Formats: sequence, structure tokens, C-alpha cells
Amino acid sequence: MVKKLSMLLAFFVSACVTVNIYFPAAAVQRAADAIVNETWGGPGKEEPRPGPKPAPGDRGSLEPKIFAFAFAADAYAQEPDINVSNPSIRALKDSIRARSEAIKPFMDKGNVGINRDGLLTVRTTDGLNLKERAEVQQLVEAENRDREALYAEIAKANNIPREKIPDIKRIFAKSWIDQARSGWWIQNADGSWTKK
Repeated sequence: MVKKLSMLLAFFVSACVTVNIYFPAAAVQRAADAIVNETWGGPGKEEPRPGPKPAPGDRGSLEPKIFAFAFAADAYAQEPDINVSNPSIRALKDSIRARSEAIKPFMDKGNVGINRDGLLTVRTTDGLNLKERAEVQQLVEAENRDREALYAEIAKANNIPREKIPDIKRIFAKSWIDQARSGWWIQNADGSWTKK
């Protein structure tokens, strides 16, 4: 009886390994910062400062907290490198980069702003002729389509579940807003607009 009990206890101890599966928010943030700088950066644009590196064992705030017995070991997945370099992602980044120079003058004049979701919005058409109004609308629609497609491709390339795409979008929104030029319009969380 004692032998069976000790074998059962040994099996239980060896089986108590908690595997923490989490959304790689820190890695996605680094990828987002690099992509935004790469596609919309340029002369007069300050290089983004890298954030603090996570401490060993720090798994991020989105990680579910799973409690294990005191004798159980925790197994953490290694911090992944986010793949942002496959043909689809490169094509989307190239498209966003090429379009950015056509959109920036409208952003400088305040016609286009960055909404709280990190997408572009035509705020006003004041001062634009009919041709420019059509052009800015087409540019904004194409830009938003590419940004949404980029998030989906990043999720696909990194085996991130589709239901996490809103998390990727939220992280990218922070990068688009943080790296916006001074004088561009940014939508606040409450829906109001302010100049950066």
C-alpha cells in the first residue's frame, strides 16, 4: 500500500507542470514599433526609443495567472520573435510605405487624423477641392485596408489565433499614435480629437 501511494505521489509531482500560454504582447509591440517606424518614419522623425527589456521570468500583463502547488515547476514558453518578413507582409509594408508620402500632407493640414484604433480618418475636407477630397478618401480607405490586412498576416505568420487580431491592432494603434508627428490630429479614448 505504501509503495502504491509513493508511486502515485511521485507521478503526481512529476505531472504538476504548469504551462503558461500567453499572447506575446511585448514581442508584438517591438514588431509594431519597428514596422511603424519603417513605413512612416523619415526625415525629421525621431527614432523610437526601445522599451525596457523584460526581466527573466516576466511573462507580461496579458498572461493568465495559474497557480501551481509549491512543489510544482512552471514551464514558460520562450519569448518568440515575431515574424514580420514573409512575401505578404513585405508587400503590405511596401504598400503602406509608398502611400505614406501621399497621405502625410493631408495629415499635416489636419484633414486626416489617426483614430483611437490606429486607423486613419478623414476629419475634415475644408480647404480641399473636389479632386483632393476624392483622393484623400481613396488614400485613407486603401491605408486602412492594408493595415487591417497586415495585422491578419502577422497573426497568420506567427500562429497567433484569429481572435487575438484585435490585440495586435490595439498594440499597433499605440505605435501609430506614439510615432505620429507633432501637429497631427489624434483621437483620444473618449472620441475627442487633439493635436499632438
